[in-house]
Amino acid sequence: MLSAIVIAKNEEDTLDGCIKSLLFADEVIVVNNNSTDNTLKVAKRNKARVINFSGVGYDLARNHGLSYATHDWIFYLDADERVSQDLKKTLQKITSKSRTDFSVYKIARKNIYLGKELKYGGWGNDFVIRLFRKTKLLGWESHLHEQPKFSGDMGKIEDPIIHYSHRDLYSMTEKTIFFTNFEAQNRIQVKHPPVVVWRIIRVMLTEFYIRFIKLTAWKDGSEGIIDGLFQVFNSFIIYSRLWELQDEQKSLHL
Repeated sequence: MLSAIVIAKNEEDTLDGCIKSLLFADEVIVVNNNSTDNTLKVAKRNKARVINFSGVGYDLARNHGLSYATHDWIFYLDADERVSQDLKKTLQKITSKSRTDFSVYKIARKNIYLGKELKYGGWGNDFVIRLFRKTKLLGWESHLHEQPKFSGDMGKIEDPIIHYSHRDLYSMTEKTIFFTNFEAQNRIQVKHPPVVVWRIIRVMLTEFYIRFIKLTAWKDGSEGIIDGLFQVFNSFIIYSRLWELQDEQKSLHL
């Protein structure tokens, strides 16, 4: 039997479709992380089990949901993701068996960006570890880019999760402000060297090289170019915010 866990913070626009794609699961748990919109109403309308969470960090939110799951298999899905029909059948097949070759599975993910599937710029060949036997999942670590700790062998599922990454430029900018602050705070904690102008320019040029030369983001057309440039902008914001935090620290010690 399968428990599906969704972490949601102000996801009223995406959560409905997410939960509907999970109706085959034996249990759907929504971890409501301090939402101020109608996320809670959407979850309850779809008869999901709502667990409130007020901490900080995606690892803690995933672990919180895990502590309430009641079935043998655990599957994680983000609010902006959907289970494809092929994946639904594969998940049902795996979780209905008493014994399987693997206790953990990484699953292919198809990324839709501004309405188009991206295959370059780092979006292609994307796999995420999301399906676990409950007894083999030891927990999650790292607040931002959370990673699972598990035991046992890992298999691969080619049937994809559909990921609606960014639907418009407004939501992209909002998420950039949120995530880049996390990234800057992480660098402060590990005592990153002082940020100077040449370092900001270097990280931006490095990101440009990775996205456009190494990963050929331009092959995805306008959407790929927009995403590539936005990743460069993202690097600029992270290091500008880091410079600001370091400057604040210096002021406190004067």
